Amino acid sequence: MPSTPRPLRRLGFLTIGLFDGADPGRGHESTLEIIELGERLGFDSAWVRHRHLQYGISSPVAVLAAASQRTSRIELGTAVIPLGWENPLRLAEDLATVDVLSGGRLNPGVSVGPPMHYEQVKEALYPDTAEAEDFSYERVRRLLDLVRGKPATDFSGVEGFEVFADVVQPHSPGLGRRLWYGGGSLGSARWAGEHGMNFLTSSVVRAAEPRDTYDFGEIQRAHIREFRAHHPDGEAARVSQGLVVIPTDSATPEQRAKYEAYAARRLTRTTSPQGPARLLFAPDLVGTSAKLVEQLHAHAGFREVDEVAFALPFTFEHEDYVQILTDMATRLGPALGWRPGAAG
Repeated sequence: MPSTPRPLRRLGFLTIGLFDGADPGRGHESTLEIIELGERLGFDSAWVRHRHLQYGISSPVAVLAAASQRTSRIELGTAVIPLGWENPLRLAEDLATVDVLSGGRLNPGVSVGPPMHYEQVKEALYPDTAEAEDFSYERVRRLLDLVRGKPATDFSGVEGFEVFADVVQPHSPGLGRRLWYGGGSLGSARWAGEHGMNFLTSSVVRAAEPRDTYDFGEIQRAHIREFRAHHPDGEAARVSQGLVVIPTDSATPEQRAKYEAYAARRLTRTTSPQGPARLLFAPDLVGTSAKLVEQLHAHAGFREVDEVAFALPFTFEHEDYVQILTDMATRLGPALGWRPGAAG
């Protein structure tokens, strides 16, 4: 039986946080201002992307620590931290610290796999252990265990004047339930469910089997159902969808033209799987809120979820993001059944 659209319960957004290499402070300030705006507009969550050796957010945990001190209610997430660049023990300490500073609002999303361009970066990243590093799910399992309070050492107690713990400090008890896995395949969806994580599904999925035609929404729906079938919470397990969605209700003619051109340039990659990984991209959705509601309600993946983190396009101006977020919160969200504060 086909699924029916659920009223949208949680509305979030995702930003990449681009900056000018000659003036990085302004770009980071813009990101923080956008998160502050999201809170004022009633969004339930704000998420930041992670980019290494690019002009985007390389340290989302640090950025969200700053955001935690400029907001009081909105949840703060990462979508996603690639664990191939991280030491799980050190990351667990950073995540717990920011969660404590935010009052329990952090939603860390992670993924596994070798770092992008690993052959070019491995000597700088892992000069002594590059060939021995394990980039499998074991890396995220280590992070889960450490965040959830399993011992990191067999030593604890007092040594001289110093007191040592055997678990990560600070320990934030609720953080273990707010860890997300960003996945685009049936295998990753299954693994995330089996390990009691939440599931982030974005505008990219893996088309596992060759076929004549591909329906992105049908593939995404299969991933969501696989995740819930293996999660202890079943149908209540949390899934957030992250399509690129651009409402144009209050946009100027110039903005609308720019948004439509952006989506058109990216459309060719949505018609067939791309590269050896067979990645299939969802079309960017651009239009009035009324049009977007029709498109989303017809989307098989969207019909499975009641929370979203709509992705902001990469290269727009600050004022464009203000317009897009304002239309999302005041027009599109309510048209999808969302109400500020309804998620609790």
